[in-house]
Amino acid sequence: MTTAAVAPDGGADRHSVTRELLELVRATCGGLLFGIPLLYTMEMWFSGPRSQPATVVAVLGGIFVILFVLNSTEGFRTRRDTSWVDAAIDATIGLAVGLVTTLLVLVLLRQVTFEVPIASALGMVVYESIPFCLGVGLARHLLHGNRDGDDDEDAPANDDPAINPTVADLGAAAIGAAFIAVTIAPTDEVVVLSAKLSPAWLLALVGATLLISYAIVFVAGFWGQERRHGAGGILQSPLAETIAAYLVSLAIAWLLLVIFHRAEVPSSEVLGRVLVLGLPAAVGGAAGRLAV
Repeated sequence: MTTAAVAPDGGADRHSVTRELLELVRATCGGLLFGIPLLYTMEMWFSGPRSQPATVVAVLGGIFVILFVLNSTEGFRTRRDTSWVDAAIDATIGLAVGLVTTLLVLVLLRQVTFEVPIASALGMVVYESIPFCLGVGLARHLLHGNRDGDDDEDAPANDDPAINPTVADLGAAAIGAAFIAVTIAPTDEVVVLSAKLSPAWLLALVGATLLISYAIVFVAGFWGQERRHGAGGILQSPLAETIAAYLVSLAIAWLLLVIFHRAEVPSSEVLGRVLVLGLPAAVGGAAGRLAV
């Protein structure tokens, strides 16, 4: 009798924990979709370290207020916050998610290292987290269905038999990758970042990019996720689609580097630049696949 009484509670607890983790993943992915392009901006790297502590605190306060308002209307959860206390708690969580995600990506890009003074690193993380936190606050709204967490039943499905699902997905990945990467490819940031990354670090960047792309499309609960899990076809499994879309994003990144004369260097340097540009390109590609 005791076991029977405990099991439902344990199941409910596990379900609650799983749902909380998935909503945190959604918040993180929303931040990445919204904020990744500005991580490739030198002006953003330098603004934080140049700011006074009082200014950094004021920026944090402003981000919190924005997240508080967004959580009252959108937010990253499938439910809407019904009280000021709920909105304040979720704004705090969203701020933490934005700051941690920003820090991890800056570490991945070698902009925050042990050599960077703590005050400078903190300022950089806070300033760079502004677009990330906006993405967290809009995570449910970004390419997502209704407030109940299900896909929008009224949304049109891609049932056109004339379009192969694999071709549609890879085409959407290419368009999304080009949309994001075209604003970054001409800049010096790609050159600066790739010069700092060793082969082992570039390999870590590839792994992180694949993980982010997979999470956005197949974990975060954005619109169409269940349909994509059930799709058939040679490249329609989650792992195969993620890898194929990443390769397409890398091809788009390379093409853009060629167009903007950023590939006129030895092949080893080109590869580094392609992989660095491949991160925002893959995030754009993931957004493109969600849209089809």
